[in-house]
Amino acid sequence: MAVFTFVVRFASGTWTAKQIGDQSDLEGSASSTWELQRKLTNLALTAAGSGVVSSSFSFVTPTSAVAQVIVGGGGGGAVFSSGGATGSSASGAAAAPAEEVKEEKKKEEEKEESDDDMGFSLFD
Repeated sequence: MAVFTFVVRFASGTWTAKQIGDQSDLEGSASSTWELQRKLTNLALTAAGSGVVSSSFSFVTPTSAVAQVIVGGGGGGAVFSSGGATGSSASGAAAAPAEEVKEEKKKEEEKEESDDDMGFSLFD
């Protein structure tokens, strides 16, 4: 995984970016922040090779910002987890979602009955 962090500044109608860190040799400029983000992403891909790309752009002031491009690091789906099965056995983890589904069905049935208890229906 390669992380590229850039300091971005606006002056004289041009946005410029300079990489910070140990290998601070990447630089770019463009007339808009959108164009600059595309250029920085392409520079990072060229420097790091191929892989999954994630980028962010955050303004610090109206004329300065921080841009970050991350290349590699695996797929995004592996990062997210439910958290409910942490530290439990596989059989316990499989049983928990089934119980939740049953509870949701019971709650839905109760909601339907409560509409009848009011003596009128919104769709009459």
